[in-house]
Amino acid sequence: MHGYQLMQTITERTGSRWRPSPGAIYPTISQLEDEGLVITEKSGGRKLASLTEAGHAHVEENSSTWADPFPAAAQSADDEVIDLRELAHGLLGAVREMARTGSDEQVRQAAVLLEETRRGLYTILAGPSAAQSADPSADDPS
Repeated sequence: MHGYQLMQTITERTGSRWRPSPGAIYPTISQLEDEGLVITEKSGGRKLASLTEAGHAHVEENSSTWADPFPAAAQSADDEVIDLRELAHGLLGAVREMARTGSDEQVRQAAVLLEETRRGLYTILAGPSAAQSADPSADDPS
């Protein structure tokens, strides 16, 4: 594949959650080429990247220890794909509007809410035990 095909493939396989830029793809191809894992050849005015024998061997030897780079999209209870990027876009719009038109008190409240939300997201990523220790009431059976 050439670089743009790689970018399109990654975008498709991640359900558009990750859209790599040329600034991410081309230096990576160059690094893999320097390591002897990929070879690039000009074809039809484009540079096509292909795995070398060493690249195939590296994938075969190590792929069982790698996490899935294209995990399934997060799903809601009714099997609808949850697009966190789109939700974050909407949040950013609300933050811009708050910064532009909110009173000093509203901006302060928004800042507290955003900071709590950021911490909460990291707590979710940390797993259930971190969520329970972050919320003392989670241990309270009442």
